Amino acid sequence: MCGLVGFLESARSGNGDEAAAVLGRMADTIVSRGPDDAGVWADACGIGLAHRRLSIVDLSPAGHQPMASAGGRYMIVFNGEIYNHRDLRRELQAAGFTDWRGHSDTETLLAGFVAWGIRATVERCIGMFAFAVWDRQEQALTLGRDRLGEKPLYYGWQGQGDATCFLFGSELKALKAHPRFTADIDRDALCLLMRHNYIPAPHSIYRDIFKLPAGCLLTVSQRRREPRIEAYWSLADVAVAGVRTPFSGSAEQATDALEELLKSAVSQQMMADVPLGAFLSGGIDSSTVVALMQAQSGRPVKTFSIGFHEDDYNEAEHALAVARHLGTDHTELYVTPQQALDVIPRLPGLYCEPFADSSQIPTFLVSQLARQQVTVSLSGDAGDELFAGYGRYARNSQRWARVSRLPYGVRRMAAAGLRALSPDAWQAVFGPARPLMPHSLRKAHLGEKLHRAAGALAARRVDDLYLESISRWDPADLVLGGREPLTSLRGRPLELEGLDPMQRLMALDALMYLPDDILVKVDRAAMGVSLESRVPFLDHRVVEFAWRLPQSLKVRDGATKWILRQVLYRHVPRTLIERPKMGFGVPVDHWLRGPLRDWAESLLDESRLRREGFLDPVPIRRKWEEHLSGRRDWQYRLWGVLMFQAWLAES
Repeated sequence: MCGLVGFLESARSGNGDEAAAVLGRMADTIVSRGPDDAGVWADACGIGLAHRRLSIVDLSPAGHQPMASAGGRYMIVFNGEIYNHRDLRRELQAAGFTDWRGHSDTETLLAGFVAWGIRATVERCIGMFAFAVWDRQEQALTLGRDRLGEKPLYYGWQGQGDATCFLFGSELKALKAHPRFTADIDRDALCLLMRHNYIPAPHSIYRDIFKLPAGCLLTVSQRRREPRIEAYWSLADVAVAGVRTPFSGSAEQATDALEELLKSAVSQQMMADVPLGAFLSGGIDSSTVVALMQAQSGRPVKTFSIGFHEDDYNEAEHALAVARHLGTDHTELYVTPQQALDVIPRLPGLYCEPFADSSQIPTFLVSQLARQQVTVSLSGDAGDELFAGYGRYARNSQRWARVSRLPYGVRRMAAAGLRALSPDAWQAVFGPARPLMPHSLRKAHLGEKLHRAAGALAARRVDDLYLESISRWDPADLVLGGREPLTSLRGRPLELEGLDPMQRLMALDALMYLPDDILVKVDRAAMGVSLESRVPFLDHRVVEFAWRLPQSLKVRDGATKWILRQVLYRHVPRTLIERPKMGFGVPVDHWLRGPLRDWAESLLDESRLRREGFLDPVPIRRKWEEHLSGRRDWQYRLWGVLMFQAWLAES
């Protein structure tokens, strides 16, 4: 796990010393991604590469980057791990490639480029990665990102006229260190942030800077400035193909097959020349990963969890019970409110662009705890997206089943009628009659519920219901001068032929929420303390098999992740696991009314919001006052605004 950065100038540059100095400054901004080694390389043709190394495999100088291929055609900077690189190396050796300098996966990757070409090599790889490789023969730059988007990669042209420069790197702060970076905030991307509390790829918070989508390669050169992007793997295609050709064996056979795949993925991801451990929450996903690690380890696996003294947020006691059963070397930390609050000032620097999943706080704390003993930690992320673990999948599928029975024209007219009055007007209409209503209808905020019902009635597909259920703000009511871009959830629907409503929602999450929220959260939190995180569920062989499993093996008798539970119950008694699902969060709602109140009040000050000119203060102040009064819980909406405001203050 490392950090990379570089640039390609629009014209040749002969000043190698100046280029090396700029590259060094850019790389220094991401030193936490690679504290063990640094390297820069610049060529007079206008290309420059820099690298920060966190040494995991091949700790010797033979793993130093930027690294040249044998013969010198390719020069690469690489971030991540190729878990099957030893198998690839044996294949290359059988084909006659024997000139090895060390045993790093980066060197294996370069040898594959020479033997098979870039795309064919990447298609052979099992791993998580982002890389930039310069082809001296073709005078072209290629960027690549892993199939599911575990590793980040930003890019874009900056500068004016003949002084333009193509910048790329692991984090935005590295690009900002280049003298031609303009740092113009993209109000359209800000709309996406207010909608989702994260910014989906390919957008970033800065105008003309983009995220390379997962599973893609990008090629650019001085002759062809418009980047050419091609997908070498597509989750949407995998989902459609899996549903079309489902697994036909019994439930027992499916469980056996899944366990073998997960054992293989976990085994490969335990490859490291440094201490290794795992996050353990005590839930199904992390417990499965740890159980399979311990089953293949000759010593107790190091596991880590954090707890909170608030019962509604505490999973530590469940993690401890699982750890004791499996016999792991377990470390737990009960976090005080002050320890969690102390993380908040670090968030803008950790995430580089505004990011507002409040579970970023405990994720950072457990990463910090693990880094005291290990350099690599496996996690159970992605189990929910692959095995239908979120309750919102069933809820929205059931809503769609009810709503879609009515003809769309009828539903649209009913929705228009409900929207004819504002929520406050509806509240005024029904307020006097509330004591006379049936108990089930005596609901506070009835006007807002009627407007949400209108949104459900107006839905053309289940995607629309889902978008309404996960949206934080309507950006049109909040962002000044912004226009919300189209996404897979809004205005640019994916075909996903053959998928039922629940499967559609799982696929949409895996395409957006997983790479742009969950994986961003873990990557930045872990790399902020120089910890490599690995996600066995995102081995693409596991992903492809999961999409072949019938839904009846994922949700059965009201239990989510049914087949994954069957794998886990072979290692851990179900009595240690069977309990209501608990999110990995912190009590932000209470903190905003207590220890965070002054901090939030400063960021949400009406005159400040008007002066900055990005967000309309009226709806924000209304939500803030309602939250402070205790009448409503607006923590998710307010956290998105607060994270943007905190980031803006430091940008």
